[in-house]
Amino acid sequence: MSATIGQPSRSHALFPATRFFLLAGPCVLEDDALNLRVAEAVARVGERVPGGVIFKASFDKANRSNAGAARGPGLHEGLEALARVKAATGLPIVTDVHAPEQCAAVAQVCDVLQIPAFLCRQTDLLEAAGATAAAVNVKKGQFLHPEGMAGAVAKVRGAAHRAGVAATVAVTERGSFFGYGDLVVDMRAFRRMREACECPAIMDATHAVQRPGQGTGGASGGAREFVGPLALAAIAAGADGLFLETHPDPDRAPSDGPNMLPLTELPALIDKAVQVWHTVRA
Repeated sequence: MSATIGQPSRSHALFPATRFFLLAGPCVLEDDALNLRVAEAVARVGERVPGGVIFKASFDKANRSNAGAARGPGLHEGLEALARVKAATGLPIVTDVHAPEQCAAVAQVCDVLQIPAFLCRQTDLLEAAGATAAAVNVKKGQFLHPEGMAGAVAKVRGAAHRAGVAATVAVTERGSFFGYGDLVVDMRAFRRMREACECPAIMDATHAVQRPGQGTGGASGGAREFVGPLALAAIAAGADGLFLETHPDPDRAPSDGPNMLPLTELPALIDKAVQVWHTVRA
């Protein structure tokens, strides 16, 4: 199965500030059947999301706790897989980038480049992402206060200005370290980040329930039963959109299973999130 990798569609409505939007998909790319199954479910849910949906999957999980953990198909095979998802569904695509030299190639396929939380202060990576024509989503480091993200956004926008391209940026809250093995979300962060960074603020409700290094075999654990409550609380507190990792069988997923939402639960949660979004903004 092959795909032609071409220029992605561009839209500054990817992160609409006045309509609820969603980034969703599996933690890491698997085979085409799984990738498309999740993408098609996300597309169906997207019909109920006012601001649209973006399909998410990683080609490389470069920050695994366990050295032997599954990382994904890698850059070349991963971009081909993402191109096939895009061709089959028409969905915009977001994926993680970990090194500056990846950004240009990834931007040929993906509409959004995502900066992982641990890398949110890496100047070369932020500037390389900003210099592409793709939108950029920067996850807030587990060690940063909300206003600390303004510097990361400024790096992206500065690089975009120098490259002569428009800067479409969002920032994402994924929790702050609480002790050694847990994360907490300060619900004030969404308003504070939006005001400091002057861009939409997203809630990552799946990584927010992660328990770093607390799973079996040294892998990260998680408490997926709190994904829904935290997602709805964040929307009520002012988050503009949600980031959710979802899988048909999280317990068998190669990465982040303990904090992924079962795919069958996605529609009901999104319906509630849309209702809460409209209620708090009425």
